Amino acid sequence: MAGNSERKGAVRGSKKGASTGSGGNNKRRLEGKGPTPKAEDRPYHAAAKRKKSASKDTKSPTTRAPRTKSERPKGGGELVAGRNAVVEALRAGVPAVELIIARSIDVDDRITESLQLALSQHLPIRETHRAEVEGLSGSSQGILLAIKPYQYSSFEEILLRTKKPSLIVALDGVTDPRNLGAVVRSAAAFGADGVVMTERRAAAMTASAWKSSAGAAARIQIAQVPNLSRAIDDAKKNGCFVVGLDGDAEKSLGEMNLADESLMIVVGSEGKGLSRLVREKCDLVVSIPMRATTESLNASVATSIALFWVDEQRSKK
Repeated sequence: MAGNSERKGAVRGSKKGASTGSGGNNKRRLEGKGPTPKAEDRPYHAAAKRKKSASKDTKSPTTRAPRTKSERPKGGGELVAGRNAVVEALRAGVPAVELIIARSIDVDDRITESLQLALSQHLPIRETHRAEVEGLSGSSQGILLAIKPYQYSSFEEILLRTKKPSLIVALDGVTDPRNLGAVVRSAAAFGADGVVMTERRAAAMTASAWKSSAGAAARIQIAQVPNLSRAIDDAKKNGCFVVGLDGDAEKSLGEMNLADESLMIVVGSEGKGLSRLVREKCDLVVSIPMRATTESLNASVATSIALFWVDEQRSKK
């Protein structure tokens, strides 16, 4: 109809009554805007704010890296854990691979001395996360010392290198590493050719044994054998007279007139003494006389007394 173009909106009829249109203005407003954006793409929507926050956390330099498996030192050696144990091992000169220390631990005199000793021994120092240190050894107090595996000799090497008359110490089931270290120290002090012990159910040359030996483990041959009875047979074939130490033996050490012979002295375990088969293999079993019948000697002390007696007898020849 003429004249409608000048009106803002035509009057339209509907069930709700007459209404005025926008004259096409609303249609023009929607042109070119496309579909409604996703919630996370609308700047003021809660989903968009959560997305932005998550993006910041991902880019943040303080984001914790995924936990990796603790890297155990190569070589398969022992780990000494704890501040006292580590500093004592370093003082004793126990052969080590590296010192491992956690970042941001509380530094005390033991930590300081451990670092100084490691530097003086040209030992690698690895600083790592506390979680990795604890993963290698539970109660480490933030510091570990990786020890080199002890290099044992073979029993055949000991027999080949013995001087005449030879002197070998055999341990039958000694389980305390400190006793083992003390026996090794006494054996080296009295000129023994070597120490032999079983591979199973017995102490090994750990850091504790090394400390007790006061470094003697580096000066004497030590062998592990699968069967001590067979080692005794081999020693006999090599000309050794085998003497067992047992507190219940009828003969005493002073009655043994064999100091000028090649000897293998066999010492029993701390509690049970000589095993039945090993005792039967011995050529002679002697005891160390004591004034108090209720007292007993541990393996390392008994070995020291026996070696001293043999050394004294040989020095008189």
